[in-house]
Amino acid sequence: MTNLENKQTNKITILGIGNTLYSDEGVGVHILPLLEKELAGYENVEIIEGATDGIRLLGPVEEADYLVIIDAINAGKAGGTIITITDDEIPQYFGVKMSIHQLGFQEVLFAAKIREQLPKKMVMIGVQPESLQFGIEMSQTVKDVLPTVVKMVVVQVEKWCKENGSS
Repeated sequence: MTNLENKQTNKITILGIGNTLYSDEGVGVHILPLLEKELAGYENVEIIEGATDGIRLLGPVEEADYLVIIDAINAGKAGGTIITITDDEIPQYFGVKMSIHQLGFQEVLFAAKIREQLPKKMVMIGVQPESLQFGIEMSQTVKDVLPTVVKMVVVQVEKWCKENGSS
């Protein structure tokens, strides 16, 4: 398989979602510069700032072969706890609201599923917010776990690349 074919058939999309106006709710967006630096050498990786775009993210989701979603997830755990959800465990319909904007993204996944365009594999890496107060600065607790989340994303990307013989 040529590199061009690899890029077309093994596209890994990293999608950071969140609202940067509510402190830790913006973790998925705030982590993207760190990921861009760590994953700069991967030609088949696309990093997208999804913010709170909701249904406008349908195209990037459907175009991905593999999808990593990074978000704040309210799982009722201690602030800074990292939560990993995979494939069918990720809510794909109107249901439990896991964060203040998650409803729109659940609809995106449900629409992609109905259209039979879901990525082959998906991983959602979430961080339990410590604060959802109005403000653009994340809590120190959540800032402290960002390097761990970055490592988790890099490991996932490397795993998918090895499975498919691409980089």
